[in-house]
Amino acid sequence: MRGARAALAFLTRLPAGPLDSADFARAPGWFGAVGLGIGALSAGVWFLASWLWGPVLGALAAVTAGLLLTGALHEDGLADTFDGLGSGRPAERALEIMRDSRIGSFGALALGVVLAARVMALAALGPWAPAALIAGQGLSRGGMGVMLQSGPYVRLSGAGTGMTGQQPLAPPLGAALAGGALLLWTAGWGLLSALAGLALAQLAIRAWARRRLGGITGDVLGAAQVLGDLGLLLGLLAWR
Repeated sequence: MRGARAALAFLTRLPAGPLDSADFARAPGWFGAVGLGIGALSAGVWFLASWLWGPVLGALAAVTAGLLLTGALHEDGLADTFDGLGSGRPAERALEIMRDSRIGSFGALALGVVLAARVMALAALGPWAPAALIAGQGLSRGGMGVMLQSGPYVRLSGAGTGMTGQQPLAPPLGAALAGGALLLWTAGWGLLSALAGLALAQLAIRAWARRRLGGITGDVLGAAQVLGDLGLLLGLLAWR
């Protein structure tokens, strides 16, 4: 379970106890399971806020809760990725831009559009929103674990170094089955369009990063999580 605690420490701001580098090497296999927990907490906020203030503010409150819980880790990666990949500079310069803590125009635009789209999609999903929150957060982080294994990871140091080895399959498969079962129970065959949206979004950002950088980075993984989650929401909404 030390790998699970390492995943919790890496993906959230929740206390996870003392850990060492070997524990983080086992963390990616647990990303999906931790994501399901993040989604469940966000869904709880959605229920309360929607009851008090309606679906739009409920969706905004759920998204905000997720940002606070994770410290906007993946959203920061999204902004950095679009700043670097959207710069049109050579790979080495693009990687330098992605390391810069300042946000540029491409990153700000991507972050604003994606967050707005996520709130609007959750508000439009209505009673499907809680299941979509749980499944999207779990499956998109499971996709991060798959991307880490498939690589290649192009930085010598960074958030993903030390996590690129082979991982046990049980945790990500369990997260995928739990998230998929929840969506199927709620949305029926809308599960297929939701999974297609998630897969297309994550494959697209991975392909862009490999073409521009030769591989992936921790920022690209963050972008894959945010875009994969949004892809799932939009795919589900398209079916509805």
